[in-house]
Amino acid sequence: MTPKSGVFLGGSCITAIAAVGSVFELASGIPQLGNVLTGVILAVSVPLTVVFFLAAVRDTRANQ
Repeated sequence: MTPKSGVFLGGSCITAIAAVGSVFELASGIPQLGNVLTGVILAVSVPLTVVFFLAAVRDTRANQ
């Protein structure tokens, strides 16, 4: 694993945590940041999680 893939993997973890937190906030009924902003965070963080994870895997495979 290279430092670059480690950064991608860290980004994937952070965005996954943001997605899970957003789901819990929306499920609570009254999100602290509001429904719209929390929904935007969720909508952005889910694809970013996948993109960062795939980038980490590709970078690791390319440098083996």
